[in-house]
Amino acid sequence: MTTPLMPSQHYDLRILRALRRITRSVALHSRQLAACSNITAPQLVCLGAVIDHGPLTATAISREIHVSASTVVGILDRLEDKGLVRRERGREDRRIVFVSATDAGRKLAADTPSPLQKKLSEAFKALPELEQATITMSLERIVDLMESDGVVPAEAPGEQASPILDVPTTSGTLPESGLVV
Repeated sequence: MTTPLMPSQHYDLRILRALRRITRSVALHSRQLAACSNITAPQLVCLGAVIDHGPLTATAISREIHVSASTVVGILDRLEDKGLVRRERGREDRRIVFVSATDAGRKLAADTPSPLQKKLSEAFKALPELEQATITMSLERIVDLMESDGVVPAEAPGEQASPILDVPTTSGTLPESGLVV
């Protein structure tokens, strides 16, 4: 469905609507992924970071995937319960805990579809590289603009993580999606 062109003063509303549609789509895909692969999109992204970058601390993972450290700890707990990652204390500094992927974790990650919807992933890969880069940089720029006031989303005490991306939310329903968070 294509959004009709609107006067330029409505670009902000078009961006907001597009972000809501993306959020809804990601939530639905994460549910489908969990149903068929027994892993959520946030868990797969976290597992992928550990596989791609070797043993990491929870803090390093949180920086890599852009979620709070406390959210990462919860994701790691679930991945460890499934036998997909293991935690080991550092040899030089026993206070530091490193996370690495197990063989089962590597196999699951290799066998599981992309955290992006397959249709989107295939269509995106079919685009010329310049267009892929432009779309990626535009989305990253939107994030930069949203965070430009120095406020970066972080979990407040007692705040629960969203089932969509394991990012903090307040209780309620996501507009247009009907998802209870």
